[in-house]
Amino acid sequence: MSASTSIEATKSSEKYLRYAPVRDVLFVLGAGASHPDGVPLQQDILPMIISDEMKEISNSAIGNQVKEFIVDNFSIHPDAGSFPKLEAIFGFLDYFIQQNESLSSKYTNETIREIKENFIKIIHYIVNRRTDKRSSTYHLFWETVAKYNRNISIITLNYDTLLEQAFDFLFQKHGYIDYSIHLMNYDKLDELKEFNFWINPREPISIRPGEDPVPIKIIKLHGSLNWKYCNCCNHTLLTPWDRKIDLNRGKLIGHTFPDDKEYDYFCPIDQTEFQTLIMPPSYIKSLNNPIVTQLFGEASREIRMSRKIAFIGYSLSDADVHIKALFKKHLKANTELIVVNTKRSTNLRQQYHALSDHVRFMHRSFENLVHDESSMRRILAEP
Repeated sequence: MSASTSIEATKSSEKYLRYAPVRDVLFVLGAGASHPDGVPLQQDILPMIISDEMKEISNSAIGNQVKEFIVDNFSIHPDAGSFPKLEAIFGFLDYFIQQNESLSSKYTNETIREIKENFIKIIHYIVNRRTDKRSSTYHLFWETVAKYNRNISIITLNYDTLLEQAFDFLFQKHGYIDYSIHLMNYDKLDELKEFNFWINPREPISIRPGEDPVPIKIIKLHGSLNWKYCNCCNHTLLTPWDRKIDLNRGKLIGHTFPDDKEYDYFCPIDQTEFQTLIMPPSYIKSLNNPIVTQLFGEASREIRMSRKIAFIGYSLSDADVHIKALFKKHLKANTELIVVNTKRSTNLRQQYHALSDHVRFMHRSFENLVHDESSMRRILAEP
């Protein structure tokens, strides 16, 4: 084969993966979707920090700092199961941060900012401990999507990466994940060459015979364990397999292959220390991060162009005012809402009826739903 023929063959195998003009189903995943795989609910996280259940937290420097702050400023009765909500603690921290005030000589404004970041890192650590495994529930979800309808998108409010890890068997042949943000992994710079493994689904993709991939948006509105954010260049690096944190030093760490040596993560562009990119629960939320702003823009477009929206394991709590506002602004009057939740409370029904009159409730777990192929098929059915 001549060089020119080889080039033509390569060109003919590349194409843009186009999105359909409308989405058949938008899935919105809450904590209840990942809970069957052991990811803790928000209400379970604080007891894990206060108790000695995870020795690595109670024996760490940042663990003791966060625990001391909570005990000093909130009423806690572990024996009675009485703990403040995470939203209340982060809201308290955020008040002093936004007002640029100190709480006391012990808790200066600088210290409060440090405590908040360390608290986020502890939550990151806890969730990651429950994420480092395969999810049969999400695997079955993707199998059903591949079988019946791939014209979907996903908004997830979870930090964990179980959803993406379960996608691997669809990669290339059936689909590519689109996180809907520009990742540093896409930039062809010498400093980033070891991270260029992640394929950008918005650029031409090389397609082999027998493959029919589609792009699928996974919009992680509250951030992700496998995202590392540089607040100097305002870019995000995707590290699918490196999600660990050194609790004593508060550092994001990676591992070399195959010798498995640890190293600290710094931005390859400007050597700034990476930060976590997860939005903690709080009554006072700041949405000013440029990555978060971009994600909310993408989410608004998906809400407007979706014929059907399925909320899975999400209770639409009072602390999530930003999520309610997002849907109230962009939800079309004729869009069907399906709420899959184990709760039967009046409050849950009221929260969703406040969004739309076209709501159908399915009182079941995500795990139960994905094992019911007929119900999944009806949700995924094209109009």
